[in-house]
Amino acid sequence: MSDADGADPIEPLIESLLKELGEDPARDGLVRTPGRVARAMRFFTKGYDEDAHALLNGALFDVDYEEMVLVRDVDFYSLCEHHMVPFFGRVHVAYIPAGKVVGLSKIPRLVEMFARRLQVQERFTNQIAETIQDVLAPKGVAVVAESIHLCMMMRGVQQQNASAITSSLKGEFEKDPKTRSEFMDLIRHTRQSFA
Repeated sequence: MSDADGADPIEPLIESLLKELGEDPARDGLVRTPGRVARAMRFFTKGYDEDAHALLNGALFDVDYEEMVLVRDVDFYSLCEHHMVPFFGRVHVAYIPAGKVVGLSKIPRLVEMFARRLQVQERFTNQIAETIQDVLAPKGVAVVAESIHLCMMMRGVQQQNASAITSSLKGEFEKDPKTRSEFMDLIRHTRQSFA
């Protein structure tokens, strides 16, 4: 978004922030910082401008397949809504089709869409699972997110080795211990090289 003169409304906010921090926004290294930060923040939060259902609905296919579909190790980067500091890691997404599958590339796109918003990891994990459940109506959905949070590393408790794991299990993944166990075994399995 930009105002009538083409400047992003975030820019004066960043300039004020720099002044409040004791910096001189006119200093050589900072003159263009408000514009750079504005563009970065627009990119980091571009998920607000995307629609999850529209993203998936364009790539649904009728397929006679009833076994687990797993997309593992999807990297993501997000901003914690409490401090606007990054958290990042990997997401593992599985579902058991009930007549429909979604193009595999749409799952990482869905992960990125929700990551590119101010987030908490718990909501992020649920949003991915709920969207797949709503759009595909599969027999089950499982999502596990593993991440490190810079708000825990750079400030506060300053724990350098702590990580967070969240999960959202629906349908057969929630009800059937065997299905859940298969999913957990698959995401723990060491990644193999295909080269």
